[in-house]
Amino acid sequence: MLRPPFSQEPIPINNWDVIVIGAGAAGLMTCLELPSNLKVLLLNRNTSKASSSRWAQGGIASVVRQDDSFDLHAEDTLKAGDGLCDFQAVEMLVKEAPSCVERLQNLGMIFDQSSDQLATTLEAAHSRRRVLHVKDRTGRALVEVLEDHIENQKNILHCRGVRVTELLIENKECRGVQVLDGANLYWIKSRAVVLATGGGGHLFTNTTNPSQSSGEGIALAWKAGAAIEDLEFVQFHPTALKFYGAPCFLISEALRGEGAILVDKNGDSPVKNLENRDLATRDQVSRAIMKNMHDNDEDHVGLDLRYIDPEKIVERFPTILSRCQDYGVNPLNEVIPVAPAAHYWMGGVKTDLNASSTRKGLYAVGEVASTGVHGANRLASNSLMECLVFARKMSSIVLNDFSKVEKFDRSFQEFDIEDPTEDQISIITEKIDELRKLCWLNLGVSRNKVNMSKFLNYIQNDIDKLNKNDLLNSLEKIKFDQKIKLSERNRRTLNLLLDLKNRQITTITLLKACLFRKESRGGHYRDDFPDKDKNWECHTRQQLDQKIQKRFIKN
Repeated sequence: MLRPPFSQEPIPINNWDVIVIGAGAAGLMTCLELPSNLKVLLLNRNTSKASSSRWAQGGIASVVRQDDSFDLHAEDTLKAGDGLCDFQAVEMLVKEAPSCVERLQNLGMIFDQSSDQLATTLEAAHSRRRVLHVKDRTGRALVEVLEDHIENQKNILHCRGVRVTELLIENKECRGVQVLDGANLYWIKSRAVVLATGGGGHLFTNTTNPSQSSGEGIALAWKAGAAIEDLEFVQFHPTALKFYGAPCFLISEALRGEGAILVDKNGDSPVKNLENRDLATRDQVSRAIMKNMHDNDEDHVGLDLRYIDPEKIVERFPTILSRCQDYGVNPLNEVIPVAPAAHYWMGGVKTDLNASSTRKGLYAVGEVASTGVHGANRLASNSLMECLVFARKMSSIVLNDFSKVEKFDRSFQEFDIEDPTEDQISIITEKIDELRKLCWLNLGVSRNKVNMSKFLNYIQNDIDKLNKNDLLNSLEKIKFDQKIKLSERNRRTLNLLLDLKNRQITTITLLKACLFRKESRGGHYRDDFPDKDKNWECHTRQQLDQKIQKRFIKN
């Protein structure tokens, strides 16, 4: 069931079995995999339909061809992960992938066909053509199929425009959430909570991600005391549209899989020194492009599609073709200007093979989670499949005992805090923009201790000031039996303040992970430690009130 956006009807606050936060592929699939006898609350902070899953172009990786095998898919995943994949997680993903594809087909998803079998394409670091697709809008097709089923499930209430401000922790167990629902702020209790909030690409100025992909799930889990792992590994996609006035629109890797090549302004290949050239791993291609841009004093390189049959481009990549043409670029007769952009987070909330975090009652599925599948660098098109495989584990979710959850009623109370001025609201927005620029400059494709240390000191001073904000501090004073009503201006301000603080918390955690790992591996490259170090063949673990530490792999 779908509650209309901006509904004045409050959400029931008691007797929910599971609260799912986030309505991309991970959150939607989680809801469908949960037992149908459970009461499920799906909270979606967006009123629009934007999500990283919906924007995903390339496809879903699975063994479906006779010339492919589970061993080859696992081998490619492990190789891309650069020594940091957990083998059990990888093995589970590749072996369960075909049945997840079948599950999607049963739900009504129609993949592209080639003759009498599923069509597959080749993407970077894959040794076989195993990427299933729906033209160049696979993510959108997936999300739309799942949404249709969600709206027809009587045990699921889908609420748009509801933001989770904090996780409820009682007796070291996650037992619900605090929400900002329109102008109302209140607590909702449940027997389990699933984070499906996506990644953090929007922490960076240049990104292929929508604005809600700002690492909010990491901040929520961090404050709740859950373990976070491998945040330093951020994947920068090599080819995002780089054109004046245009957003960083993703230009799918599948184009290079079909024959497109990268060229610089002199007509040379920026990836000519890489073993697999245009289809080397994303971290290698991104660094090669950044170096070429620096050497040529340019802000982009070109992607030349003219090696692909024009009819195939029109048929297979209509979205990319249309978006480029919207901004005055015609890929059929000119190169597409592209540059790297933040795309995917390999690290996240540490989970086991059942998607359970280290905090009892708290689960994580999708990009917000660190499952061990991706290691230091995700293999292309494994991300949507990871959502599906780990969402399936929700069919056997372990719930907290209802008998331990005290029911409570709400009283109504106006917020007794003065409305901020428009200038004060503008300053918060400017702070968020500044933070994103600093992230790109100091935590982008290449990093070093000097810049990161200065950035860390700066942001820690900033968050110390923010922690004195009266409106933010008032959140901690709201009791479980209260419902607070905000003025419209305070509601807007609180949303921005929460966005800024969560970004600061997540960025500080990211910075500390990047400073801690003194080597270069996968999506983490330090120009002051440019080589890989066997002593760092481990995960990095962070937890509230604990020192960052190494966690060695037990494969």
